[in-house]
Amino acid sequence: MTATGIITAIIIGAILGFVGKLVAPGRQNIPWWLTILVGIVAAFIGTFIAGLLGIADTGGIDWIEIILQVVVAAIGVTVVAGVYGRRGVTR
Repeated sequence: MTATGIITAIIIGAILGFVGKLVAPGRQNIPWWLTILVGIVAAFIGTFIAGLLGIADTGGIDWIEIILQVVVAAIGVTVVAGVYGRRGVTR
């Protein structure tokens, strides 16, 4: 992967992570870097799912793929926020 590809992945990951955070229910107390990481992973998983469904490469903007990525990001942010929030709690 080139430097441009890495920077692009970080930018798209940040956008997907923050949109996923907005779409996810409730409040997620996770740091910004973790939100970006979840977004990057969501981009790859959403693209993989779109490929399985045969909708990864369509003419124009791949709206269904983007929606899949946002949904995966929202789920990822919710799961990570639940796990991250519990790590500092001692019972």
